[in-house]
Amino acid sequence: MLKNLNIWFVSSLLISLTVIIPILTVFSSFFENTTNYFDILKNTFLFEYTLNSICLLVSVLSLTFIIGTCSAYLVSFYEFPLSNFFKWALILSFAVPPYIYAYSLTAFFENYGTAYTILKNLFGEGNYNAHIPKFDGMLGSILSISFSLFGYVYILTRASFLYQSQNLIDLGKNLGFSNFRSFYSVILPSARPAIVAGLSLVAMETLAEFGAVDFFSINTLTTGIYNSWIAFDDLAFANQLSFFLLLFIFALFILENLSRKKAKYHFNSRGGFKRKEKLKLTRHKALLAFTFCFFIFFMSFLFPLSQMLYWTIKFPENLFDLKIMELFLNTIYLVFLSSIILILFSLISNYGNRVSNNKMLNIFSTLSISGYAIPGVILAVAFITFVAWFDDNIIKTLGFLSIKKIFFGSILGLVLVYFIRFYSLAFNGIKSGYEKINIYVDESAYLLGYSKRKTFMNIHIPFLRNSLLFVGILVSLEIIRELPITLILRPFNFETFATTAYISASEDLLEAAAVPSLFLILIAALFIMISSKYILRDNNE
Repeated sequence: MLKNLNIWFVSSLLISLTVIIPILTVFSSFFENTTNYFDILKNTFLFEYTLNSICLLVSVLSLTFIIGTCSAYLVSFYEFPLSNFFKWALILSFAVPPYIYAYSLTAFFENYGTAYTILKNLFGEGNYNAHIPKFDGMLGSILSISFSLFGYVYILTRASFLYQSQNLIDLGKNLGFSNFRSFYSVILPSARPAIVAGLSLVAMETLAEFGAVDFFSINTLTTGIYNSWIAFDDLAFANQLSFFLLLFIFALFILENLSRKKAKYHFNSRGGFKRKEKLKLTRHKALLAFTFCFFIFFMSFLFPLSQMLYWTIKFPENLFDLKIMELFLNTIYLVFLSSIILILFSLISNYGNRVSNNKMLNIFSTLSISGYAIPGVILAVAFITFVAWFDDNIIKTLGFLSIKKIFFGSILGLVLVYFIRFYSLAFNGIKSGYEKINIYVDESAYLLGYSKRKTFMNIHIPFLRNSLLFVGILVSLEIIRELPITLILRPFNFETFATTAYISASEDLLEAAAVPSLFLILIAALFIMISSKYILRDNNE
């Protein structure tokens, strides 16, 4: 323990503890007294909440795994029409929050909706509603969440595929493997850390999702959390339900770690690294690859975008009612400040874990990344609860001035909760990159006289450049569309595109909500296009 006590260990420990404190507030609420709402829920809907949550989670994980890994494999290993375009275009799905996708899905397929209007204009009057499929309920929730979140799996898996050595592919060919078997037996297992990191983020986001499932009237643990707090004013029980969500996430982490055992996923430097060669697809194979990627791109981005454009064009007055520049500056300010802090401290924490190799630190790190599983509204309330307790019992006892104004209704408090909420995203993203750096690289650097700091600055950071940029994009896009934390902790009269869209939607003005949603997409697209030249380039370019 003491031999590992260095600046990196201490820094990582402090970062983890900062993230854990609000989470422990949720844990501590498990022992608090609740209202009779618990008895009512236990005897009525608790089993339904749990079953629906499991069904939703399994379905979303399965669908995002298929979409994310297959699309990442196609654009990473093959050339086909518009393959370079799909490399970054598929990431645009991040710009569409699940609840906005749910609105678009319903508006298009509902009775006398957009699909009906299109068919009527093309073919005249008819009983089209009887033939238009309805995507609502559990199916609507699964599709909305999956097409919004598959990008986590896609972008992290593709980042891993970029480091795939041609030697691994040649090994499969020498063994007589087909392209499919090479993918299944060689390529996919080597990318397992990145895939698991992506699926973990999808799992936590799915369990914390409220907007889409509430819109489709699907009772999950998350809707139970919101109902217990908002409808029944039972914050303790809301936190207890969040506690069960955390236990579920921990169970997933443990199962994955046990299944992995002592497998290693970094490259063997003695074999050398051979740049991957892309195969050029022709004829029907090229058509199939193009069709698959275009379908995913259309469903995840073009489809909701088209619905929002339709609403904007049909109701142009909503565009002129917005304070666009003010909303833009507020959004970008939060994105820039929060992203820098998240990347910096997640990088330090990862390196601290690497050089310390301390079991206690690993436990704290595992606990710290669970904040992503807590619904944003509960995390915000837990933060408020802790600050209020600390102010009343510590600060005032010592005779200091109250600190509530520093954290409540301020940018500082908002950014701090962003940090807690999205720490898992940044930490896991950087960790997946670190998995590819053989520990022998560090040992060789030490033998050459490099200090830990010099190894970190001169070797690790350059190697992790792409991973850091990936994380920057993911964090930025997540913060742009974050809603409950911003609503609760933002300064007075401080609005973003996300909060503006929500306020309109909560007033049943879905057409008005489309306008700020469009700007969310434009900002996301701008981020991706500016950075795609650097973060999405292949190793052989």
